[in-house]
Amino acid sequence: MSDVTLYSAALVVPVTAPPILDGAIAVRDGRILHVGERHWVAGSLAERGLDARHVHWPGVLIPGLVNAHTHLQYTGMAEVGRGSYQGFDDWARAFNPVYAHPHDWAADAATGARLALEAGTTAVADVVTDLEAMRALHDAGLHGITYWEVIDWTNEEWVARGRDQVEAALAALPSPPGTGLSPHAPYSLEIAPLLEIPDIVRERGSRLHIHLGESAIEREFQHAASDADAVAEPWHARGLTSLADLRQAGYGTSATDYVDHLGVLGPDCHIAHGVYMTESDRAILRARGTSVALCPRSNAVIGLDEPPVAAYLTEGSPIAVGTDSLSSSPSLDLLADVAELHRIARAQGYRGADLPERLIAAATLGGARAMGLHVGPDRTGYLAVGARADLTFLDVPVANAADALAEVAAAGEGRAAATVISGRVRAARPAFTEQTGASPA
Repeated sequence: MSDVTLYSAALVVPVTAPPILDGAIAVRDGRILHVGERHWVAGSLAERGLDARHVHWPGVLIPGLVNAHTHLQYTGMAEVGRGSYQGFDDWARAFNPVYAHPHDWAADAATGARLALEAGTTAVADVVTDLEAMRALHDAGLHGITYWEVIDWTNEEWVARGRDQVEAALAALPSPPGTGLSPHAPYSLEIAPLLEIPDIVRERGSRLHIHLGESAIEREFQHAASDADAVAEPWHARGLTSLADLRQAGYGTSATDYVDHLGVLGPDCHIAHGVYMTESDRAILRARGTSVALCPRSNAVIGLDEPPVAAYLTEGSPIAVGTDSLSSSPSLDLLADVAELHRIARAQGYRGADLPERLIAAATLGGARAMGLHVGPDRTGYLAVGARADLTFLDVPVANAADALAEVAAAGEGRAAATVISGRVRAARPAFTEQTGASPA
């Protein structure tokens, strides 16, 4: 058996280069050796005296999908996700009693990892609330980052024992994959933990991930004219201890501006949801190099507004895509969220012909960039020489590149035929398996 595999497809989408009709990639030792037109790649291998095992797919080959926000441990809470709610508080009232029931978090997270793999996912941002679920990515061999969630700490409790507990939990997370911390949200933590969590992470060269702009309480508002004098002084000079304190004092500061002043945002941080974001909020994210993982199906289930997808695209904001968990979403199929983003963007007036390619990029390279996985020796999220051979094969017919890309972006749900991680086929439908070993004509 040759140690080189040549994967060819009717359309190959490198993301960082133009789509290639009748394209191919060569893979050796889990990494990409060549990318290009099939005849060129095959010829290059022959010139180097490298025999290759051929696998041909008549559909589309893209980089492995990157789910930039989920909670795999909630896979067993799909009964909550099948509901319909009138906002975050309404959803939480359904979530909390089900969460309180006994769960096998490890088994549920493992099931979630399997479902993600079968849907074409090769890397995940997994937020873990119970340590029993911490091994899901590690044991499944998925790339990405396991984030320990930090929630409901007051300033006093944090000083007394919070930092020690969080540092111990972070140290317990298995590696690979990468590890990080997820301060839950601006409204669920007081200022002391929000100030110190970024330091804990940055001391270790790790990553941050926070829910931001998911609840209406986070949006910016104008205070009443009669309150103008009361809020004339900057909030951070007032000794306030939480976002709730800001609201009670009359400050209309957005949650984005709030966490920005606390030093949470940056290129080592990405946020989830980004629904309630003004133009100035989005500008802050761009200025800090902070990506947003959009989860539109979860937003719809919870009863939130639609994210400003067209604005993110028009302004050039770095975006990624997440499914969130089955406790608020119908499935862990990332391409279903891509299709919803496609619909929303068009409904919001985005008319660019580049929409399919941009959304496919968001679901691959965008997610990798959000977690810092797009650079370095273990880079992923795109098809280029030296990158990890993380691939997704899609059962999408190819008459021409434009139509195939449009179908992937608008109707890609359920179309994953095979998932390859570091050159190894980890999930495949029979139709793909039958192609293995087939030499392209």
